[in-house]
Amino acid sequence: MSSLGKTLSRFQSLRRKFESGLAAAGVRSLRAEPTAEQATTRLRQVPAFGSNPGNLCMYVHVPDPLPSKPPLVVALHGCSQNAAVYDHGTGWSELADRLGFVVVYPEQQSANNPKSCFSWFQPDDITRNSGEALSIQQMVEHAIVKFGVDRRRVFVTGLSAGGGMASVMLATYPEVFAGGAIIAGLAYGCAGSVQEAFEAMFTEQSPSGRALGDRVRAASRHQGPWPRISVWHGSADPIVKPSNAEHIVRQWTDLHGHVIERTHEEMIGGHVRRVWNGADGNTLVEAFSISGMAHGVPLASPASAEACGVAGPFFLDAGISSTQHIARFWGLADSQVETPGVTADLLTGPERVRAAARAIDVAGGTASGCNESAAAMFEAETWRNPLQNPNQVIAAAFKAAGLPVPEQQNGTRLSPSHVDPGPIIDATLKAAGMKR
Repeated sequence: MSSLGKTLSRFQSLRRKFESGLAAAGVRSLRAEPTAEQATTRLRQVPAFGSNPGNLCMYVHVPDPLPSKPPLVVALHGCSQNAAVYDHGTGWSELADRLGFVVVYPEQQSANNPKSCFSWFQPDDITRNSGEALSIQQMVEHAIVKFGVDRRRVFVTGLSAGGGMASVMLATYPEVFAGGAIIAGLAYGCAGSVQEAFEAMFTEQSPSGRALGDRVRAASRHQGPWPRISVWHGSADPIVKPSNAEHIVRQWTDLHGHVIERTHEEMIGGHVRRVWNGADGNTLVEAFSISGMAHGVPLASPASAEACGVAGPFFLDAGISSTQHIARFWGLADSQVETPGVTADLLTGPERVRAAARAIDVAGGTASGCNESAAAMFEAETWRNPLQNPNQVIAAAFKAAGLPVPEQQNGTRLSPSHVDPGPIIDATLKAAGMKR
């Protein structure tokens, strides 16, 4: 009895810690209802999408007009939230309208979990063809058929318990998803009960990469290739320990391990981004540690060109938009023209080259996706012979776009040892018709 008493006491202590964490984040009720502004959301409910063994609700946002064979994003809310709140905070539907993809929002019901958390820790709900995992898969299949979605471009993301459920979907249906993004979430298989879920959230654990990878390998018969993964976590998260982000990284780098050839680390806006690339230079796994951020979705400042979503409980101004970056990481922004300068700063390797080429296309008045000639020329010229001089890259980009190469004030071409931003800005503004 003494052992049982200690177990119950431990469970109650962890539960109180979880509930106080929610309260500290500004949540005043167990289920955050949308405000009047949020209630005007364009999400619409889909009442029938399958057998729905997990007893979930399905909401969807479809851009108008709907492009042919659009991508699909599945967005999973966190505890105390619902579909409308998550849409309003993250801005996924806002971005979908601009970039032309469908968004599915699964929604938990209080009958399943009093705090509206997805059951990322319940064995019956995290097994392929069972429970909540099957319900979400049925939503995906319904959307693919209903809206003519490109099956090669289906993605899933989520926050906290939604992040844990995103891990579940990536593990149990890896052949369905081209990529995933897990925000303040947990690795697949790290818990098999409520008690174990709290332990995973609040205590330091150190499972091996192999053990973590084996959990995913055992979840389906799939043997690869595996989805590309983006991991986000605040360094000051008091609800889900930041070490959980490392577990997710270990899990997916173990799965991708045989094709990972290069890794590196960089700083973006004061935050650490780690990258694991394949032989082709494309990123297979990335991980952001958001400096000083608590538990939530990182948002760009409202005045930023990257602004997307609305700050509030669990949606935090961190100076970087996770929604925008994730969309680019997945390739959803391949034809977008709104923030070409910022795009290149967040990408590496061939992705950076393609983004830079798209920026030049925009400056020349050509939207990427309508005419890819400049991007193709630029990529071919720069990657056929690696360039050590950044001015060669700039000159090649302008040349590929059919624009005059920027000149310095003294009339000479760009110096091989110095990048002068003034002439580059002037040439771009002139090409865009914004300056004589």
